[in-house]
Amino acid sequence: MADRTQSALITGGTGGLGTGVVDAFLAAGWRVVVPWIQERELQRVTEHEGLELVRADLFEPDDVARAVSCATNQGAAPLRAVVNLVGGFDAPGKVVDVPLERFERQFELNLRPTYLVCQAAIPALLDAGGGAIVCVSSRAGVHPFAGAAGYCASKAAVLAFAKALDAEYADEGVRVNAILPSMIDTPANRASMPAEEHSKLVPPHQIASVILHLCSEDAAAISGAAVPVYGRA
Repeated sequence: MADRTQSALITGGTGGLGTGVVDAFLAAGWRVVVPWIQERELQRVTEHEGLELVRADLFEPDDVARAVSCATNQGAAPLRAVVNLVGGFDAPGKVVDVPLERFERQFELNLRPTYLVCQAAIPALLDAGGGAIVCVSSRAGVHPFAGAAGYCASKAAVLAFAKALDAEYADEGVRVNAILPSMIDTPANRASMPAEEHSKLVPPHQIASVILHLCSEDAAAISGAAVPVYGRA
C-alpha cells in the first residue's frame, strides 16, 4: 500500500486526458481527489486505493469550496497540488459569423473553473507550506488558427492567468505553470481526422508525465513556465 502523504485535486479527472493524469498521480503515491458532476463520468473512473470522488459543479463557487474541502480534509495528506483540466473547445467559424454568446462561452468554459478552483485552493496550499498548480492552456493560445477565435483567446487568457498567479504567489511557495498541448490522442480527436495523421496526436500518458513532474519536488525551481507538449504537431 502506498504511503499517501500528500493530496492532489485534479479537475476534469474523468476526461480523456484526466484519467491518464489521475493514474499517473496515483501510481506516484499521491492521494487524488476528483470532482465530477454527471453520472456518466463515473463509468470512466476505476476504483483505486487513494482515489476519492466528490460531486461538484466547478462553475459554482459553493461546489468548488466543497471540492477543495474534500481535498484538504486529511491532515496527514495536505493539499500540495492542483491540476486544472476542465475546459472546452469550439471552432464555429470566423469572428464576423459567430454570436457574442458563443465567443464568451469559451471564456466561461476555459477560465471560470480554473479561476474559482485556484482562488479556493491557494489558501490551503499556503497553509501546507507551498505546492504546485498546473493550468492547461493550448498551443492555440500562442499560435492561433482561423475559425476558433474564442478558443484561442480563452486559452491565451488561461496562460496569462497562470503567469499572474506566479507573480502573486511564487514568493510564498506556490508554483504555477501552464502546459500547452496540441491535439491530444483521444477517441474524439481520432475520429475527427484522417488515420494517417493520428501519429501527430499526443498520448495522454505523455502529457500526464509532464504534469506530474511539474507538481513534484524535482520541479521546485520551475514556476511561471509555459511548457509545450506538442508532439509532432
